[in-house]
Amino acid sequence: MNKTIYYTIVTLLLFSSCAKKHNVPKRIFVDEVRLETTPVKNQGNSQFCWVYAMLATIETEHLMQGDSVCLSEDYVARMWLQQATRDSYFSKGVKMVDMRGIAPMALRLLDTYGVEPYASFHQREDVNYHVVCNKLRVIARNAAHRQWGLQRLDKDTGDFLDGEIDFMPRFVFMAGAEYTPVEFGHSVCRPREYVALTSFTHHPFGQEFVLELPDNQTREKALNVPIDTLMQRIDTSIRAGHPVCWEGDTTEPGYSFAWGIAALTKQQARELSQAKDTMALRQQAFERFATTDDHCLELMGIAHSPRGKKYYIAKNSWGDNNPYGGFMYMSEDYIRMKTILVIVKNE
Repeated sequence: MNKTIYYTIVTLLLFSSCAKKHNVPKRIFVDEVRLETTPVKNQGNSQFCWVYAMLATIETEHLMQGDSVCLSEDYVARMWLQQATRDSYFSKGVKMVDMRGIAPMALRLLDTYGVEPYASFHQREDVNYHVVCNKLRVIARNAAHRQWGLQRLDKDTGDFLDGEIDFMPRFVFMAGAEYTPVEFGHSVCRPREYVALTSFTHHPFGQEFVLELPDNQTREKALNVPIDTLMQRIDTSIRAGHPVCWEGDTTEPGYSFAWGIAALTKQQARELSQAKDTMALRQQAFERFATTDDHCLELMGIAHSPRGKKYYIAKNSWGDNNPYGGFMYMSEDYIRMKTILVIVKNE
């Protein structure tokens, strides 16, 4: 089945099942490690999961250090939309202004533009980011046609986003001190504090390469390592108190937010158990688009089922309307097979 069509069907079923949350049985898991998190948020109709997951990872990192921060996803999203509008301008409106991205892009945006606390800047309740993107593309195309230049474009873009999302604070006030967003951003996430890891065989291990993903709009690189190394790094990070930002395939039949579970189907599990080379199986799925880059979450715990099967606990950004209050239990095999990349503390 075409994965786009499948995702649409799953989404419709999700909304239907969420209305019947009380009828969804809650499976029992034993949590071995569970890191602290900020409350589960809801990305609504936006596609900024890559921003939500990366900022959630940074928030947990601070909570585990005894510090409390709650960061504004909408600020980072706004910075991306402003940058994307510039790109659309230079393409004379050909290049789309959209929300798609990958987690390393959020780190680049935070390093470049900083961040605001959630309390200082967040969207109005009625914002439709799809409409915002379409209007920004029109602004960019008209500006290019009239040859307005960047100064006029940036002003029009800023004025439009002020009206659609919210007015932008110029400074961050925290604990009696005044910061610029960049200064505050660098205080909560230092440059090169995190590293992106991936695992595919069409590039050499031990080297960085630009991930060939449609959403990798700024050509971010990830360090290529064997899948066993990547899985071990996830484990050691979480057990040491460091969350992991996970990006991968969530359009599989075994992934259900309504049930709070992500697991391979019986056929997929059989193929994995019989495979002589897990890397070859992962590579084949990636090259044939059976493993796609769909969603981003924060991994912040490790658990097991009553039968001893290992799971990772993930914080999602689709609200709290599932049996685990918006969290997911993702099986070790699912993570092994369906991971596109992870972002871990650079130690």
